[in-house]
Amino acid sequence: MAKKTQETSITDDAIATGEAILKQIEDAGLGALPGMGTGWVQTMGALNAEIVSFVADRVRQDMQTQQKLLQCKNATDLQKVQMAFLEEAYSQYTAETGKLIKMSMDMLPGAKATTKHTPV
Repeated sequence: MAKKTQETSITDDAIATGEAILKQIEDAGLGALPGMGTGWVQTMGALNAEIVSFVADRVRQDMQTQQKLLQCKNATDLQKVQMAFLEEAYSQYTAETGKLIKMSMDMLPGAKATTKHTPV
């Protein structure tokens, strides 16, 4: 019996902590989380789809680069393949980061105007 009481107490503490965190977020000016609505959920889905698509493309390109590396006959060819890979990957990661930041910023257009402070 004492064990069940202790487990219930731990669960109650976790629920109370969660409620306190949500209250702090609301007090910061972000409003009630249910008010985010379906638009927020759709944007999060689009962000996730974008990330999955980018990673899949990068894996495909990484495999192509491995094939090119295996076909190199000398160190000069190997260096050229490696440099091309690094330049392309850097460019793609930079572009993708910018795209994800823009998508994230567009997700909550009114957040800046209504936020009083950042919850800690």
